[in-house]
Amino acid sequence: MILKDKNAVIYGAAGGIGQGVARTFACEGARVFLAGRTLASLEALADQIRVDGGSAEAAAVDALDAQAVDAHAQGVAEKAGSLDISFNLIPRGDVQGIPLVEMSAEDLTRAVTTGLTAQFNTARAAARQMTRQGSGVILMLTSGTGPKAVPMMGSTGPADAAMESLMRGLAAELGPQGVRVLGMWTAAVAETLTPEKIAGVNRDMQLDEAGIRQILAGVAQMTMLRRAPALAQVAETAAFLASERAGGITGSIVNVTCGMVTN
Repeated sequence: MILKDKNAVIYGAAGGIGQGVARTFACEGARVFLAGRTLASLEALADQIRVDGGSAEAAAVDALDAQAVDAHAQGVAEKAGSLDISFNLIPRGDVQGIPLVEMSAEDLTRAVTTGLTAQFNTARAAARQMTRQGSGVILMLTSGTGPKAVPMMGSTGPADAAMESLMRGLAAELGPQGVRVLGMWTAAVAETLTPEKIAGVNRDMQLDEAGIRQILAGVAQMTMLRRAPALAQVAETAAFLASERAGGITGSIVNVTCGMVTN
């Protein structure tokens, strides 16, 4: 188990990718602390992880509330003895499917402000604990549109770029204290796509399950591997990056898009 005896905080753990990451981290030996705004769904996930033999605890934490995030991170470190991994997977409120010149400033900046603020709050809280212990890993997830010119992606590109810039800055500053900061790219993870999720990002796309299958088929044709990334592949990559096996990697973004995005 590559995360044996590690303590991991996962923000947005009740989401599609969050659940997969939480289960994989626990399976790899980590004690997972599930954080988010909806306690009931977090507790249900924690119960499932414990039934499967893992160690999990749930807490209601708003990643936009800096004081709440600091208090939770400090509590985890004090209770567990360390805070080894922090992974923020909360939704940002992205808006896509609208030309940039037709978007409102509010729609453009919402994902940037939410994503950057939440990532800053959670990374800062983790870093304060990790620098004291001289080790730790902070993970971030974006879609790979930040450095690319991708039409109709709306606020996603600016939000990705802001978070990736923060990741590199943190990596440079925290590296001397033994803390690694890494990013991951992924998109169109099959098990996490639902009509509700698609509509939440692009209000003009009201799809049924058949429509979701058509999107995934189209995505597959855009990737080098001719398939969309699976949830297990994303979660297992995150576990590897959080482990000592990836101890020489920091300030970088690992591409888990099956070749849909190229470096």
